Amino acid sequence: MNELDRFIKCGLHVKDYVRYADDFAIVSPDRVYLENLIEQISTFLRDCLALTLHPKKISIRKLHQGIDFLGYVIFQKHGLLRTKTRRRMFAKLKMRVAACRAGIISKESLLASLQSHLGVLSHANATRLPEEMKNLIWFAAGI
Repeated sequence: MNELDRFIKCGLHVKDYVRYADDFAIVSPDRVYLENLIEQISTFLRDCLALTLHPKKISIRKLHQGIDFLGYVIFQKHGLLRTKTRRRMFAKLKMRVAACRAGIISKESLLASLQSHLGVLSHANATRLPEEMKNLIWFAAGI
C-alpha cells in the first residue's frame, strides 16, 4: 500500500489524506475534485496493484455529516464511536462476562478485555460509555 500512498501524495498531490491498513480517507471542500480522484485512484489500483475499490464503501460526505472511518464517525473537532461499533463492543464484553461467570476465562482476562475496549473509547467523545462498561464488569461479573 506504500505505492498507493506515494501515488496519492506525490502523484495526485493530495494534502488531506489518511490511511490505516486498507482504509483511507481524503478530505476536500470540492466535490468534483473528489469525484475525479475516485476514478484516478481506481485506475491506479487496478493497473498497478491489481486491486479494486469496494463500490459500497466509497462515499462523499459533507464534513458536518461526519466521516465514517475505522469504527468512528469523525467530525471537524471531535469523533464519536459508530453505533454499530458500540453495539459490537458491548455484545462481546457481555459474552466475556458470561464466560468469566462460567469459569471459562479468568477475571484478569476479562479485565484485559475491558482495558482494550476502554482504549478504543479513549479516541472518541464517549463520556458515559466507559462507565457503562465498568458497571457491566463490576456488577455482572462481581469484580
